[in-house]
Amino acid sequence: MIACPCEVCTSDDSHDKRFRSSILVQSEQTTLVVDTTPDFRLQMLREHVNHLDAVLITHSHKDHIAGLDDVKAFCFFQNQAMKVYATEATQRELKREFMYIFQAEKYPGIPDIDLDTISEHPFRVGDIDVIPIKVHHLHMPVLGFRFGDFTYITDANRIDDEEKKKIIGSKILVVNALRKKPHLSHFTLQQAVDLVRELNIPEAYFTHISHQLGRHRDISKELPEGMHLAYDGLKLEIKRKA
Repeated sequence: MIACPCEVCTSDDSHDKRFRSSILVQSEQTTLVVDTTPDFRLQMLREHVNHLDAVLITHSHKDHIAGLDDVKAFCFFQNQAMKVYATEATQRELKREFMYIFQAEKYPGIPDIDLDTISEHPFRVGDIDVIPIKVHHLHMPVLGFRFGDFTYITDANRIDDEEKKKIIGSKILVVNALRKKPHLSHFTLQQAVDLVRELNIPEAYFTHISHQLGRHRDISKELPEGMHLAYDGLKLEIKRKA
């Protein structure tokens, strides 16, 4: 085992203790998560989530799908298949990575997954309206999602102008900001700040943060007004339009 001696990894600040990036979106009637990270089970236990209606997948990289098997507990206790929304390309990768889940002859105790295809069109999960937003992760297409006045984007380094229009008007934007140094497939902190300013978003939170960015308390002091570093367990309440 190789230990990392950096100041973030050895920090006593709980804001510097981060699992892989994911969010839970909850309304009066519906609970969904975006991505099932390798930490999915621990994240659900930590937040005392005892019911889950659906999973939305941004893309097929392992740090965003590795926990998919752990939806089986929800399938068992809810006595129904888990709705998983993903593009056709991502579905192909899910079937390859989790071949045993999608075989015709089911092994006892495995998750029961009901795949639903995301296209460019808005869709609805329970009482939650979802607008998919296509972003670029180097050469890989990745989905962000807008839920009312809240937009979530991870693993991006470029967004086309037409897709930016879908974000404009959001009251809160969560977007990835890996580190300060340039990266081939992620926004840097400055690029994320510039995006928030360009789209005129009043409040923003930066996620998918590398330990290379620095300590939470130090970087927070550098951020412009209305911009923050996200942290594990952060809860945001957004009033829905009548």
